[in-house]
Amino acid sequence: MSASAGDSEPGVLLQDNATEDSSGPPCAGDNSKHDSVCTGNSEIKSRAVVKYCAAPPPTSYALLQEKTDLKLPPANWLRENPQLGSAGTTVLGSSSKSKPFSSFGMAYEFIDCIGDDVDVVSDSENIKKLLKIPYSKSHVSMAVHRVGRTLLLDDLDIQELFMRSSQTGDWTWLKEFYQRLIDQKWQRKKKSKEHWYQKAILSKFLYYSINGDGAAEPVPDNPNDGEEQNEAEEYSSSWPTAFTSAASDTEESDAPKQGSVSMDSQFALGQVTSVLKEQNLPMLFDEGENSQGLRNDFVRNIMWTFEDIHMLVGSNMPIFGGGRYPAVSLRLRDNNKPINILTGIDYWLDNLMCNVPELVMCFHVNGIVQKYEMIKTEDIPHLENSNFSTRVVKDIAQNILSFLKSNCTKEGHTYWLFKASGSDIVKLYDLTTLCEEAEEEKCQNPFTLPVAVLLYRVASNLMLKARQNRKHYGTIRTLLLNCVKLLDEERHPQIIASAHYMLSELFQLDESPEEDEGESLRAGGSEDSYSDEDGEEEEELTEDSDENGSYGSCSSPQDDSKAVAVIRSVWELSVPEKYKSTHQIRPSGVFPVSQDKEERCRHVLSYVLKGLKAVDGTIKKESDLPAADPNTPIPLKYEDRSAIGACAAEQGISLLLERGQSTVLNQKHPTRSGMIPGSWQHRMKLQLFLKASKAYYVLSDAATNLLKYGRALRYIKLSLQCYDAYCSVSGTPHPHMLQFHSQCLSLCGDIQLMLAQNAHNRAAYLEEYSYQTKEDQEILHSLHRESSCQAFNMATDLAMDPEYQLFVSSKCYEAAYELVISEALKDQLAQVLKRLGNIRNEMGVFYMNQAAAMQTEKEVKKSVSIAEQEMWKKSFAFFEKGMKDFEAIGDSTNTALLLCNTGRLMRICAQAHCAVSADQSRGEFSPEEALYYNKAIDYYSRAMKSLASRENHPAVWDSVNWELSTTYFTLATLLQDYAPLSRKAQEQIEREVTEAMMKSLKYCDLQTELARQPLYQYRAATIHHRLASMYHSCFRNQVGDEHLRKQHRSLAELHYSKAVCLFLSLKDAPCELLRTLLERVAFAEFTMAGQSSNAAKLKSLTGAVELMAETRCAFLLIHKELLEEQIELRERDAAELAESPDVVGGSASGLDLQEVMKLIGVFEPSFSFLLLQLIKLMTAMKRKPSNKDEELLKTYRNVYSKLLRAEKNAPLLSRVELHIELLQQLTPQTGSDDTLKTLTPRP
Repeated sequence: MSASAGDSEPGVLLQDNATEDSSGPPCAGDNSKHDSVCTGNSEIKSRAVVKYCAAPPPTSYALLQEKTDLKLPPANWLRENPQLGSAGTTVLGSSSKSKPFSSFGMAYEFIDCIGDDVDVVSDSENIKKLLKIPYSKSHVSMAVHRVGRTLLLDDLDIQELFMRSSQTGDWTWLKEFYQRLIDQKWQRKKKSKEHWYQKAILSKFLYYSINGDGAAEPVPDNPNDGEEQNEAEEYSSSWPTAFTSAASDTEESDAPKQGSVSMDSQFALGQVTSVLKEQNLPMLFDEGENSQGLRNDFVRNIMWTFEDIHMLVGSNMPIFGGGRYPAVSLRLRDNNKPINILTGIDYWLDNLMCNVPELVMCFHVNGIVQKYEMIKTEDIPHLENSNFSTRVVKDIAQNILSFLKSNCTKEGHTYWLFKASGSDIVKLYDLTTLCEEAEEEKCQNPFTLPVAVLLYRVASNLMLKARQNRKHYGTIRTLLLNCVKLLDEERHPQIIASAHYMLSELFQLDESPEEDEGESLRAGGSEDSYSDEDGEEEEELTEDSDENGSYGSCSSPQDDSKAVAVIRSVWELSVPEKYKSTHQIRPSGVFPVSQDKEERCRHVLSYVLKGLKAVDGTIKKESDLPAADPNTPIPLKYEDRSAIGACAAEQGISLLLERGQSTVLNQKHPTRSGMIPGSWQHRMKLQLFLKASKAYYVLSDAATNLLKYGRALRYIKLSLQCYDAYCSVSGTPHPHMLQFHSQCLSLCGDIQLMLAQNAHNRAAYLEEYSYQTKEDQEILHSLHRESSCQAFNMATDLAMDPEYQLFVSSKCYEAAYELVISEALKDQLAQVLKRLGNIRNEMGVFYMNQAAAMQTEKEVKKSVSIAEQEMWKKSFAFFEKGMKDFEAIGDSTNTALLLCNTGRLMRICAQAHCAVSADQSRGEFSPEEALYYNKAIDYYSRAMKSLASRENHPAVWDSVNWELSTTYFTLATLLQDYAPLSRKAQEQIEREVTEAMMKSLKYCDLQTELARQPLYQYRAATIHHRLASMYHSCFRNQVGDEHLRKQHRSLAELHYSKAVCLFLSLKDAPCELLRTLLERVAFAEFTMAGQSSNAAKLKSLTGAVELMAETRCAFLLIHKELLEEQIELRERDAAELAESPDVVGGSASGLDLQEVMKLIGVFEPSFSFLLLQLIKLMTAMKRKPSNKDEELLKTYRNVYSKLLRAEKNAPLLSRVELHIELLQQLTPQTGSDDTLKTLTPRP
């Protein structure tokens, strides 16, 4: 069995000496050739490829001399010889007695072939027995098992089974079934002496044939020794006892020749799943004498393709060299007995399977050698008295295979193919179903464990391919579920735990299944298989004893309804395509792939729980669990964290990192539950804990995306508890595990941050957090067997205080950062630093808002409190740390945002230093205010520099740009309104105001189409208005310097005109427009006051009236808003229509009515004064007025008259309408259409 490919004999194949080792390429050798056997006009396709061979290269056989007495044993008789293998030592001729589990031994060794590539795995003797069914009267009794499309065939010796049953009580149900339906009085008959005599001389002949000198050297021997030895072997129990495997048994079976991988597989953390290559199984059987056929004991294993049937067969036939061919088989025949069809088929099939081209026949009479005869393999079907059709044999093979595949449909079930001696009826029984009906335990079926182990190994092998092709997932699931159904959890916990772990591995947690893969995942079978019964009527079965007397006849045949399927006559097998395999080997059972991550994770957790239960059942009972440590306090879930303080929390946070440190686990002392490090339980729990942790992590991530933060915190708590238990039983964590630890802490930090930001929804989150499924509770119970699971309590408890939640979040990120830099996990460093920068920004904003709230709540403006200063310091420190984090990863955008927030903090500091006079009124602009405003400007400028250009991040750029403009504007406004005249000269203040205003104006983006564009326009208009007012004031107050006065006058005019244009474009600032125009009129009046000539005064007055006429636009906008407000009020409440619309109060449209009334109070006297002065000047003119002048004078008098007669107590709307009408008369060139359109009748 240990021979390699190079040890196989070169004569097994014809021209090419192609062989395959068990660890070589796939089943069919690439260098194998198709060999054909021709019979008449028909041709049978046959190809044989040696997969494994333990025999040495064939040597030439010794040609025995005539008259050699084969009854005398040679000197080397029964000595172990590799040339003969087991053929000589067991004195069974060309092949040893078929063992009940021989096919399993081959299947274990060539696991790659099982499931898809091979149709049948069996001993060559079983294959020959099936193909001879129509020609033979002998009984047939075989066990059939299905794995995928592969059938495993084994000899089922019912007699030996019943012999054992009478001693142990096993299989009594089958014995009763057999006696009731088949043979009421069965008894085992010994084989005749003639049988043993023929076996003995065959063995001696083979040993003579390998004797180098060709001469026999007889040795004295008792001729009956051989018989006794054979008889003893025949009666020795080759059947296994009921399989048991102690749960604590840590011994392992021989590693398969393909190699195995320990369960300590290394996980890549980026992949949330990994492949379990193969488990080391506990010893399922003794490797001594009672190997029970579970080992591959064949001299050679051959991949035989017979027509379209692919078979993996085991053969022990001795092969010799010599003659015209490199390989021949030796046969011994009694010259007095002709070769019959059964013998001919036997010889022909043996040579086909082993690809031997020639047969050497030695004839003897009473043990005396007579002669040799050479026969080609293709001539065997045409021998005298042994003539048979190879096409018929081919049809028999195809029909039997189709019959079995159509009816042996359930993986894991043991089927019994039975034909009684002398009967033509073949029946197929499902022994597993019969056993279940008999209510006996699973272990009563000796095939249960080998079948389960085979299903497990095939699934393990497919797991290696599953990463390349996910179509295997459904197949693997079916194999594992059937494996688990066959096993008893108390006897085989390791296989059950491993199977459930592999089932959990089938569900991808880190990716959503792609649509194009959906169909491929349906390729696997379902848990339950289906059977298409043949539908043939069952007939009565009459049995006669076979030629060896193994079975008695049934005295009273009964109708048997227990058979799954029946072949009514063996001759049906000779009819071409009589039986067609219509059964789909793997029914279209859908592998449960869901697009929903939560559903996939729940599948994973259910399998993990089953695996944990299987492992826990082998360690200790619940009563043996260690008691809780009385010195370790268990924190409540919902403590008031405000009482704890940051110091206590700092101590708790160290545990977040503690689990990331490398700890050396004592390899001798058991874990908390009693596991021995290095045991299979220990390795399995590591994998199951980690799988559960990853599943909960994915659930938490999915809940976070759904904004279910309470649920997310619960899941990440469970994930970290699983990881805590993993660390408790693990030695030195792999870097990939630390990477996963970092990911968990980062997600936990994300969740705590979201909880802090959504404090208004705390009740719903608390309800989500408190809920727990039964499955979660059971997994948690298993975790507590290994760990207290309290290491991460501080990070995963649901606190009520947003500040504490932010603190916990930051500590989670800091712990994740420490893990990342300690293990040099470069790929995660950027993400963790970005999270750190973000949480520090959030905490900075939190403390900044706290400081702003303190400032707002102060009833009386006092000096800055210590609490406010503490808030500023905390906020500033977090902003500084956050900026360093973002700068470390080159994130200029977020750096700019933090600089912007720091600028805002400086503005809050500036507002806090606002000077208050003794009467609680606003004092002068203080130097502290100026300092902080300039600091704010500095931070905003740095933010702009960090962004470099708007193209890098338009939204952030626009935000910083607006804040910078606002800061300059605020600084200028405060300087202008609360000028520090006690410290600075008026001219210096004016220069500073102008400079700040112009800088603010510089950052007012009036060109880009933005949402803030109206705000920019309003600010620019306000800046121009303020500058115009300032220059207006300077002009009025300036004395002496005419050049400076002219400069101030021109600047005032310039800024007034720009302000008017901008306010006009806004359409929603009528009061500001009206005020600006009135100030401009006042500026014109002041200019006129300094003029002496009437012509100059008339020109100035005419210009002032024209400016006054422009106020019509402002009044039109006011009129429109008043109308809209009145309509809205009427619709809201009809009763309010009776109230006077000029009542001072709030406006639904946003119009400040008080301001409107105040401005109208300025407008009316100013308008009257201008008209009066203009009428006086025009009347007093010495020159004769022109017609145009007379018309203007008439208009001015008319307007002045109406203005004087206007009722001062009239409603506001009426007064506005009057003003619009009068102003319209002053601008006839514009026509009256606009007025008519705007002045709609009042409701």
